Amino acid sequence: MRLTPKSFEVRVPRLVGLMAVDAREAAEASGVQLAAGDRADFELAVVDYVVRQYPPPGVEVPRGAVVTVWFELGDEGGGVREPRRGGPPPGLRRELEEPGDPFAVLR
Repeated sequence: MRLTPKSFEVRVPRLVGLMAVDAREAAEASGVQLAAGDRADFELAVVDYVVRQYPPPGVEVPRGAVVTVWFELGDEGGGVREPRRGGPPPGLRRELEEPGDPFAVLR
């Protein structure tokens, strides 16, 4: 685990593509907290992949700020089934766009 200096602001790490357990470790090492609105059992999640995060990576936030992450289930079930699907690992299959302006519709 990498220790960061006790400064007031920290940079948000890139969490997209990481498994839940790795995302929690990266967030802790960077000095931010994680929240997952789509997962009530977030603390127990292990093999789910982060597909979206807000705020985006590299943004400076106050130490202890909350970074919200969204997941895609990493395990598609047990056993071998044919035909096998090709392509990137499940967590890298898609990366969603960042949330837009919530007031754009009202303008």
